[in-house]
Amino acid sequence: MAKKNIFTDSFGTPYFLKRLIIFILGIISYRRFNGFNKLKITGTENLVDLPDSNVLFVSNHQTYFADVAAMYHAFCAVNNGYLNTIKNPIYLLNPRVDFYYVAAEETMNKGILPKIFKIAGAVTVKRTWRAEGKNVNRMVDLGEIDNIMKALDNGWVATFPQGTTAAFAQGRKGTAKLVKNQRPIVIPIKINGFRRAFDKKGLRVKVTGVKPTMEFKKPLDIDYDKENAQQILLKIMTAIEQTEDFNILHTYDEEIKAKKSEERNSQN
Repeated sequence: MAKKNIFTDSFGTPYFLKRLIIFILGIISYRRFNGFNKLKITGTENLVDLPDSNVLFVSNHQTYFADVAAMYHAFCAVNNGYLNTIKNPIYLLNPRVDFYYVAAEETMNKGILPKIFKIAGAVTVKRTWRAEGKNVNRMVDLGEIDNIMKALDNGWVATFPQGTTAAFAQGRKGTAKLVKNQRPIVIPIKINGFRRAFDKKGLRVKVTGVKPTMEFKKPLDIDYDKENAQQILLKIMTAIEQTEDFNILHTYDEEIKAKKSEERNSQN
């Protein structure tokens, strides 16, 4: 098991470099969350007494980078005693450096800015079902799983079980298998409004005056001995409100179909 030390994190990245990058990117992104748009954060009281390692955050996904940037702001604020607010960016001077996030390798290798984001704490993985805009079918890289476990052994990790920014996409069982094997504390995060406020990459403000939300929920109650991966995945997807039960448009479409069917039957 790899271990961090006072100078570097568990992957050998110097802490001074991570602190610098988090500070600079935090200052650049601050007005996006507390200026052009007003990010509303709730539930960070659920983070106060968490251990320093083996904590997994599972979240729905709306942009490539804005989601994670907002998490950095929230975690750094909590690290300095600010709950449910990011109004005082002084917290960026004392960031939570042992925070990692799982990201698609192809996304993090395109351009200089993503590579800088990567240094801040990305654990990259190759998607097994899609690459370069095409459907693929490849085996999971066990080395990548080891890296995620290494990050969990030494800090907090955020992952997006859907593996895409598309709403209500199917959750990937790999996340549930990781939870089953590693037995972390699992904190669901529900985000909303990021897709409307920012472009797909999350780098450009698309609309101002939006109030994106980020809700940190209580840890999931998981019976690691009795529940299987599919049951755990269902709990995760329900907690981040990405099952079809939460799809209002889907429900609306079904109601319209049912109404039209009733009208046809009444005419016959």
